[in-house]
Amino acid sequence: MALDPFPLSRPLLEAVLADRTSDRFVCELIWPRLGYGLDGEGRWAAGPATAEAWRQAFPLEPQFIAERPASVALTRSIAKPHKQLLKEQLGFAGYRIGELYPRRTRRATAVNWLLAHLAERGEPLADQGPLPPLLEQPADPVAGHPGDLPIS
Repeated sequence: MALDPFPLSRPLLEAVLADRTSDRFVCELIWPRLGYGLDGEGRWAAGPATAEAWRQAFPLEPQFIAERPASVALTRSIAKPHKQLLKEQLGFAGYRIGELYPRRTRRATAVNWLLAHLAERGEPLADQGPLPPLLEQPADPVAGHPGDLPIS
């Protein structure tokens, strides 16, 4: 079953970068845009609109934040002309040394992929849009929010 993806906006992507959403929510921004949909067991599964490479490598919900192979695949799927959109559109200069954790760098990758997805479709990034309930930044940025999967 296909779901309408959560609308993208500047405040939403900034909240992802600021670690104010769960890792799962970040994945749920990407999965439907890759053609994944919910199966009969409530899991996100590759569907007919999912590119063959994604279907083969990740038949079920790739964990872009928790699992390195999924994050690497997402990074590699960003076309070269779109690699700098994070900096160009959001003015994101990267995390400071004390903030460099795999979870956060993978969030930056996810946001850059989402910006590239918009750019490939010729869609602008909205200046405003709905936000999910925002979380406080996790006390332990390595572990993340309650319910986030461990990083591998």
